[in-house]
Amino acid sequence: MIQTALTTAWLGRPVHYFARVGSTNDVGRELARGGAAEGTLIIAEEQTLGKGRLGRRWWAPPGSCLLLSLIFRPPLAPAQAQRLTMIAGLACAEAVEAQTGLRPGLKWPNDLTLEDKKLAGILTELETEGEQLVSAVVGVGLNANVDFRLQADAELQRTAIGLSQVLGAPVDRLSLLNKLLARLEQRYERLRVGKSPHAEWAARLVTLGRTVRVATLSPSVRRSQGAEEQGRKWLSLLRSSAPPLPSSEGRGSVLEGEAVGVDADGALLLRLPDGHRERVLAGDVTLRER
Repeated sequence: MIQTALTTAWLGRPVHYFARVGSTNDVGRELARGGAAEGTLIIAEEQTLGKGRLGRRWWAPPGSCLLLSLIFRPPLAPAQAQRLTMIAGLACAEAVEAQTGLRPGLKWPNDLTLEDKKLAGILTELETEGEQLVSAVVGVGLNANVDFRLQADAELQRTAIGLSQVLGAPVDRLSLLNKLLARLEQRYERLRVGKSPHAEWAARLVTLGRTVRVATLSPSVRRSQGAEEQGRKWLSLLRSSAPPLPSSEGRGSVLEGEAVGVDADGALLLRLPDGHRERVLAGDVTLRER
């Protein structure tokens, strides 16, 4: 039913559908290693081991959300892998806007937000051989028909939001999926011929111009690094499942300042209170109240 409803030329084909699965990204990685075609879609009604960034669990009631992963074999260097997350975020935001009239923002590095609450998350995991990017699995968890105000978990009530919660009515998940894949296919085709999504992605970021707190997995990476070293950093950070460590332990840091920009590879440019600028490749961002 899913494949016949799609309007894409190749993205979302073939489809691997699961009523219940551990993690669509885990399935996607195994399929990619086995030679699965670019564009393969893995989608589930429920995930028992759904993953967010930094090893967090992704919670969603069965049959309520879009829980999916896609296999890509992009002509990118590892240092450019964040561009996949950029186009996935833009495609999700555009699909939600087309389906509902709502306009989500993007929160650096990989979330969709409404009313400063998390609407969706994107998790990109890479497979490399040497310095070559062989495949990427892009996972999306989008809160469609869930109302977090009805959940017992106070943290989710405070930080998460669903489309039906805002609209007061359920959304058609298949129609939303079709819109998402159609827009992502278009954006990926442009990416394959060298067109960067950076400007459009940056324009959607609700993070910029805000005072933020960034918990990083490792000390910030400055502009002086070469692309090869940046690529290794992206690979290790995108794959990592460890939570951020406090700076007193020496392996992570917490930075506070104004988010003033993002560079071509997706790193956040942070202006600290003393005026110094830090370039942060990956981290967990908390937006300060406006």
